[in-house]
Amino acid sequence: MVASADGAVSLDGRSGGLSGPGDKMVFTVLRSLADLILVGAGTARTEHYRPAQAAELWQQLRPAGAPQPPIAVVTARLNINPDGQLITGAAAGARTIVVTTADAPRERKAAIARHATVLEAGHHQVDVAEAVTALRSLGYARILCEGGPTLLGQLAAAGLMDELCLTTSPLLAIGRASRIVIPSTTGTPAAATAAAPTRLSLAHLLADESFLFNRYLTEH
Repeated sequence: MVASADGAVSLDGRSGGLSGPGDKMVFTVLRSLADLILVGAGTARTEHYRPAQAAELWQQLRPAGAPQPPIAVVTARLNINPDGQLITGAAAGARTIVVTTADAPRERKAAIARHATVLEAGHHQVDVAEAVTALRSLGYARILCEGGPTLLGQLAAAGLMDELCLTTSPLLAIGRASRIVIPSTTGTPAAATAAAPTRLSLAHLLADESFLFNRYLTEH
């Protein structure tokens, strides 16, 4: 994740304005180390996601012969384009995965399943714990979550965030953008508000051109 010095997660609705060359390098390294990239549908739409490309990754960081990491999109309502590049453009061995609910429209499931793998986790809302279990059962051990804040909040609330890689951008956004984590809406609002803070320990800290790159480990 990337945030401004005053905590904003985006500028003009997107995270790109907060980034810089060093942050983009960290982004590439993390993708190169991942078995799978997990992202919410809202972020996938806003940031114009497409399948990861082999030329964009550091292949020396990946197991020999491993395909590029597939994208797994989390969407309860399947509000993604079944004919878009993210769904139809994945390379062999890196088929896009769509994680949705048992109650999602059957017609949209069928349309998406023509080009992507559809997983069901939960009924009215995606159960992120069930989703992660299903993804791990497919062999994806190192799951990289690229947001957005709602999905990250659900993973953190479920105790499924092992580490947090956070770039602090040397910028005051002075706006109304959200933080990198939005409280989970699963369950009652009071329960989400009362969730216990997650303690972190700083494992790495790098600096480059006034950007800070923080790697935290969660203390379970």
